[in-house]
Amino acid sequence: MSKKLKVGIIGCGGIANGKHLPALSKIEEVEMVAFCDIVLERAEKAAKEYGVEGAKVYEDYKELLKDESIEVVHVLTPNREHSFISIDAMEAGKHVMCEKPMAKTYAEAQAMCEAAKRTGKKLTIGYQQRWRGNSQYLKKVCDNGELGEIYFAKAHAIRRRGVPTWGVFLNEEEQGGGPLIDIGTHALDLTLWMMNNYKPKMVVGNTFKKLSDQTDTANVFGPWNPEEYTVEDSAFGYIVMEDGAVIVLESSWALNSLQTGEAISSLCGVKGGADFVDGLRINYVKNNTMVIEKPDFNAGGVAYFDGKVMKAEDMECRAWIDAILNDTEVSTKPEQAAVVTQILEAIYESSKTGKPVYFN
Repeated sequence: MSKKLKVGIIGCGGIANGKHLPALSKIEEVEMVAFCDIVLERAEKAAKEYGVEGAKVYEDYKELLKDESIEVVHVLTPNREHSFISIDAMEAGKHVMCEKPMAKTYAEAQAMCEAAKRTGKKLTIGYQQRWRGNSQYLKKVCDNGELGEIYFAKAHAIRRRGVPTWGVFLNEEEQGGGPLIDIGTHALDLTLWMMNNYKPKMVVGNTFKKLSDQTDTANVFGPWNPEEYTVEDSAFGYIVMEDGAVIVLESSWALNSLQTGEAISSLCGVKGGADFVDGLRINYVKNNTMVIEKPDFNAGGVAYFDGKVMKAEDMECRAWIDAILNDTEVSTKPEQAAVVTQILEAIYESSKTGKPVYFN
């Protein structure tokens, strides 16, 4: 392994510039040496801002993968392309960080897992919400058994008016769906991870396309084009796990609700519960009294220190690069992400058929 990991970027759009490129640029052991995008100008711009001197740019990702010096690839394309680009990259000898969701379908996600095992290359999925300070704290609470058996949970991803109007977010063919696969995936991943429960038994789901034809939208990202809006505007799922635990998943980009929030979980266990409604709150009974505990994640109050901590995406990226450098297990395992995709696909399927989906 060279002293500096040579990284190639496939997809230089919003998630690349908003998350991955800034995070990678902060890691000394990384050199971004190649950038690919079907819009060459985006690759050129990213190479100029984040690449090493002489960084190469491509329109065809297969040409980038021919560079044997590249050890790591970040796949940051629309969802439709996640699986086959990731598999091609691993087959070409690269470790792969694939942005969420893992894939459009469970079959594609399984193929990615199989490729990782076959090639011996590391594969992880970009679920950075696990790395928030409150998420890390609650995960330790759960793993320590402080909530006891978690038998009921909610995964929340609700926006009142937050429809992304750029890129291909509204295109079902490119993305595989709307808010469920976009932000619902974060909430579900976080919830399954907290519960450490990856064995679904049955799913019932409904998707709705009720607001997408409206033109007076008050959307925070600007008005959407109803003719381009081919995905759901909200989706809901009821998930039963093999051990009997239940998860309710709710997701929307546009919903007439004042109870909003995304990438958050509510957990109910035998010994206690937790939620992110007002910061992280942990509830339990002590001395015959109902107690609410609110951890303080403010690191300020020290002279000459403003209390800033590493962003979740920076911590995720640091852990990913460390796993490669030290040849250790990735923090977000592809097998876990595949179950998220399996459940999301089942919600879409249940909504289409009007029937529950049962897993073998």
